[in-house]
Amino acid sequence: MTTSQQSDDFNQSNEASSTESPTSEETNVTAEAETQAAASSSPEEVSAPEATPVAEPVATEPEEATATEEVTEAPAAKPVATPHPSPAAVKPAEEKPAQAPVAAPPAYSTPLDEAEKFARVTEDGHVFVIVDGQEFPVGQYPDATKEEALAYFVRKHDDVVSQVMLLEQRIVAKAPAGDMNKAAEHLSALVAERLMVGDIAALESRLENVKLAISNLHNEERKNLEERRAKELESREAIVSEAEEIAGKDPSQMMWKNASARMTELFDAWKTAQKSGLRLGKATEDELWKRFRGARTTFDRHRRAYFSQLDADNTAAKEKKESLIARAEALQNSTDWAATATEYRKLMDEWKQSKRASRKDDDALWSRFRAAQDVFFEARQAANKAVEAEFEVNLKVKEALLEEARAILPVKNLNEAKKKLDSVRERWEAAGKVPRKDIQRIEAGLRQVEAEIKGVEDDQWRRSNPEKKARSNSMLSQLEDAIADLEDDLQKAKAQGNEKKIKQAEEALAARRSWLETLTRSAKDLA
Repeated sequence: MTTSQQSDDFNQSNEASSTESPTSEETNVTAEAETQAAASSSPEEVSAPEATPVAEPVATEPEEATATEEVTEAPAAKPVATPHPSPAAVKPAEEKPAQAPVAAPPAYSTPLDEAEKFARVTEDGHVFVIVDGQEFPVGQYPDATKEEALAYFVRKHDDVVSQVMLLEQRIVAKAPAGDMNKAAEHLSALVAERLMVGDIAALESRLENVKLAISNLHNEERKNLEERRAKELESREAIVSEAEEIAGKDPSQMMWKNASARMTELFDAWKTAQKSGLRLGKATEDELWKRFRGARTTFDRHRRAYFSQLDADNTAAKEKKESLIARAEALQNSTDWAATATEYRKLMDEWKQSKRASRKDDDALWSRFRAAQDVFFEARQAANKAVEAEFEVNLKVKEALLEEARAILPVKNLNEAKKKLDSVRERWEAAGKVPRKDIQRIEAGLRQVEAEIKGVEDDQWRRSNPEKKARSNSMLSQLEDAIADLEDDLQKAKAQGNEKKIKQAEEALAARRSWLETLTRSAKDLA
């Protein structure tokens, strides 16, 4: 395959490439986007024939023509992905595997019969290359045949073609464009010197296509770099924004333990981004760092102020509770059970209204305060138990008296019943107090007996009350007189035919007769 045919194959794989060649400045990819490429050797030069060229002052080859310079190229590792933390979480950087080195293509070789189309060799070993019909002196290979002289300079051409083929493979593999651009420019300079034999025009065209493809790859790298920078900026901005959000919260509402841990995570994420992420430019990074540092400074200042005030509040709360403990301990040996219990309730109310000290201090203070109360209440409980034991004996006495009182019922002889009840009452009072839980039950039982005897007494008095009898008889007489008068009024109204008076008289008469009937029944009951 000729250089022209290989160039056509490479062109077909880059049909979508731009036709404009980049400037030398555009071909240099920004340093931040590229890592150093590992060295990869180009095909070795084919050694010269056994015949040693004779150095002659007139026919000596230029130094550049003695050997084709090697172009060292190697693929660079792909950029390492940088972390892009969000306000919710900061993810570590994800490292991408390094790009595998591109294997060198087989060494290119131009047949001599093909090369003869582009060269002229004189009898004395001078070689000329023909480019577009114009001859250019290449050099001299004395003391050798024409074929040997031609083969020597054809190998120089083939070395350049082999390196162009390697560049084409690296372009397909998307190796860093910056290094390849330098190699392509170097090869173009070698070809321009015309110190080799081959299809120079096709090789130059092929190199132009290579440089165009490198330019397109450079543009793609630059676009990818900008996208990565945008993501890196978004990641840094997320770190800074979350730090500012945390620092801007109300210190009194802050969950300081969680917030401090989160700020530490954000700082670690920032350091990771600084170490392994893309550079964003000094101005941008300085501005972001200024904001991030300001947020951390504000957060630390609020934290110090909060805990300083908390310490002051804890100290004041501790002193207040120490005074309450002293008052509680002063009362713990009192035997004035009721009054002291009231004082302890007041102390408890004050304790509840007091602010909390630190957890460690507050727990210890509460234990002391509770211990002082326990001394008093345990002593009161022991005293109450002794009293309760005495009251249990009294309860048994009163339960027996209650049964005795209930035996008085039903009342047959009121005077006898009252005497028995009075006897029970005297012994009841002498028996003393009973347990609190039994007071209502036992007292209610005696009151029930007293109420029934009192009811019998009241009923008997009501029946035998002379004054009441006299009043009842007087009212009966008055009602009978009133009824007689109303009957006369009714007769007169009927005689007159006055319906209104008749109605009034009948209604008044009916009412008086009803009252008379009621009083008559009451009088019978009294009798």
